[in-house]
Formats: sequence, structure tokens, C-alpha cells
Amino acid sequence: MDPMERALFLEKDTEMEAAHLVAASAGDTETPDINTDVDTHFICFSCVGGELYELDGRKSQPTSHGPSSPSSLLQDVAKVIKSIIQKNPNSMNFNVIALSRKSSGAS
Repeated sequence: MDPMERALFLEKDTEMEAAHLVAASAGDTETPDINTDVDTHFICFSCVGGELYELDGRKSQPTSHGPSSPSSLLQDVAKVIKSIIQKNPNSMNFNVIALSRKSSGAS
């Protein structure tokens, strides 16, 4: 499936929706009403074809942040994140998680 077909499939997948509702209500934080406007969401950064992209579900397309590489990805993302934090430096609503593969040369 292409990305649009996958999105449409997941939109109609009632089992995925049910699993999401179970997971969302399992934590310690009270789940807001579905119609509540919230200012929290997840974004992802990825290096594709030598370019650093920000994937944000609230935007209609990926945002390019310029050249990057697997070896400089962490430093490149850190620069973008710092600029995001500088826009609202007093906010406590920020969290960073990095997912990485262990390189064969790492100890």
C-alpha cells in the first residue's frame, strides 16, 4: 500500500482504534475528551537521502531541516530541538526520546 492507502486503512481499522483506546486509558494521566483542543503531540526526525526531515502529524507534509547523515543525525536534530525550545523556553511540556540501532563498532 502507498502511504495514503495505509492511512485510509488505519482510519477504518476498528481493532487498532480499540487497542489505542485501551492503551491511552491505561496510564496514570487522565485522558482528555476527544473534542478537547490539546497542544501536545509527537514529532519524529529522520535522515532520508542525506536530508533531515521533521515528521509532524499536524503538518500536511514533512519539513526539511537541511543536510544530515546517519553520523551527524543526533547533532543535527539537537540543533532543531534547541530552536524549538527557544521559542517557548519556560514551557515544561517537552520530552525527547531517541530510538537507535547499536552500531557494529560500538562497545
